[in-house]
Amino acid sequence: MTKYSVLVVGMGKRGMHHATAFNANPRFQVAGICDIDAARLDAAAAKLGHPQRGTDAAALARAVKPDVFCFCTLPNLRTPMIHAAIEGGAKLIAFEKPVALTSAELFTMREMIRKAGVKAVVSHQHRYGKHYQKVKEIIASGALGRVHTVYASATGWMTHMLSHLIDYTCWFNNYTPATWAMAQAAGKAKFADNHPSPDYIAGFVQFANGVRGVYECGAGAPDQPEVAKWWGKNRIGAQGTEGFAELLTNGGWRAVTKSGGFQSGDGAMNYDLDMPPYIQEMADWLDGKTVHQCNFDHACLGAEIIFALQRSAAEGGQVALPLAAGADEQAMLKAKLAEKPVLVSCEQNKKEFGLA
Repeated sequence: MTKYSVLVVGMGKRGMHHATAFNANPRFQVAGICDIDAARLDAAAAKLGHPQRGTDAAALARAVKPDVFCFCTLPNLRTPMIHAAIEGGAKLIAFEKPVALTSAELFTMREMIRKAGVKAVVSHQHRYGKHYQKVKEIIASGALGRVHTVYASATGWMTHMLSHLIDYTCWFNNYTPATWAMAQAAGKAKFADNHPSPDYIAGFVQFANGVRGVYECGAGAPDQPEVAKWWGKNRIGAQGTEGFAELLTNGGWRAVTKSGGFQSGDGAMNYDLDMPPYIQEMADWLDGKTVHQCNFDHACLGAEIIFALQRSAAEGGQVALPLAAGADEQAMLKAKLAEKPVLVSCEQNKKEFGLA
């Protein structure tokens, strides 16, 4: 049985989630860890069997030559990390959402990955939660009849949450490509965040099979008062001719179908439960058994939708998909949005968006 070596870059919360899950899986060995904070690096090394460590990801990758290069850094470091992974000879690159901050960067990353012939995975790991799995199962069973709408909302801002929302609805719709998108946005405060975003964005997506996507993300998105954890106030689901099925990230699932009536169950995002299958699928893909569910090509479909929504909010009208050329959607939105505070959907959002 092949054991794959792993280099993990970024020893913050998410980096440690990844490193710990790799370390617990017998198919992997954490051979190297990297962080610019030496104290954080030393603390992580003690929990991971004292792998080789360093503060320069590219240099450490050349020294370790890992099979898997996993990076959990801020979203402005995607391209240099992918370059370091490829130069270090990695067979698989795993990284956090969002895929990229702009379509220009996405196109560059995609060309680098395809030219190098490496596998790549994006951490949309919420799908392994039992409530996500149950909703997918109901949709796939045909119990909703003809699915005509997928939808999702989150009160968290775009660069944190929209990648998740769109990926799971695309999963519900079997990753059918989108043909156009249209959106509006408001508020500029969160462009100063390390996950830069408009304060609120909402829009529509048309998929090639006729399914319509409806999305809201940020301060104006509807509250989910049944959920206490603010970052878990995410509602994701599908409607069909014979019913609906949906989940709340931290509030279980529910469905109504013609044959089954009302059904519901529990479930909440849990890294301890969601990370192990996400990590195991990397070994399975490297073994050639199956393609990882969170593969880069799937993530790119969602990323292009996000960029099309931003272009529409900046320029007006519908934006055709796939995108024909790269652009800097963040700059486009910042230039066009009005200098006035966003209007919120609930009192808690006032605090989270600096309006309290």
